[in-house]
Amino acid sequence: MSEPARVNCAVDCVEGCVLGEQCPGRPFQQEAERFIRETPLDQMLDIAAEAVRRRQLERLAGGSSGPQWVFPEDGIQPDGF
Repeated sequence: MSEPARVNCAVDCVEGCVLGEQCPGRPFQQEAERFIRETPLDQMLDIAAEAVRRRQLERLAGGSSGPQWVFPEDGIQPDGF
C-alpha cells in the first residue's frame, strides 16, 4: 500500500477531506465523533471547567502573574500618531 499524498488539510480539505479513507486523521475524527455522540453536554462542560480550574491553579502555584512584557532597552518609540 502506498503512502498517502501529502496535503495541507487546512487548505486542501476546506470543502471536505481529499484523502477519504486514507486520511491520517480519520481515527481521531471517529474518536471525536464517538465522544460527542456519547458524552452528555453537562459532562463536557464539567470537563472544560475542570481544565480551566487546573490551569488557574498552575498559574497561581507557579508564581506567575500572567504574561510578562519585554520592552526594548531604548523604550518604545511612537509610530507618528
